[in-house]
Amino acid sequence: MSLSNEALQKLVREIETQAIQAQQQITIARSQAAGKQREMRLAQLTLKELESLPTDTGVYEGVGKMFVAEPITSLNDKLGKQIETLESDVEGLGKRLHYLETTAKNSQEHIAQILRRGGGESS
Repeated sequence: MSLSNEALQKLVREIETQAIQAQQQITIARSQAAGKQREMRLAQLTLKELESLPTDTGVYEGVGKMFVAEPITSLNDKLGKQIETLESDVEGLGKRLHYLETTAKNSQEHIAQILRRGGGESS
């Protein structure tokens, strides 16, 4: 069962479009993961610094353009939850990145396969 050159070209274009979209999404996912990791590292460092302070130390949380007094235990809890959320976000982005990389790789392999078959039949 042989496909016409026109059908092969259309199929290759569709797969190329899929591969290009996957590459664009890979770039976006990598930058999002890097941003989340930076945020997580900052929260971890802040938490570490807060844990080294006595519990009666006055701490403030930035809220917009002002600072609000916050109990140190409350701020520790908020940072802990933020770190957990960021860890799950990074894990989810890692899974998405793996899926997108697999999609891009498969698209390239399919294009190569089509070209080999198409080139072999036309000779």
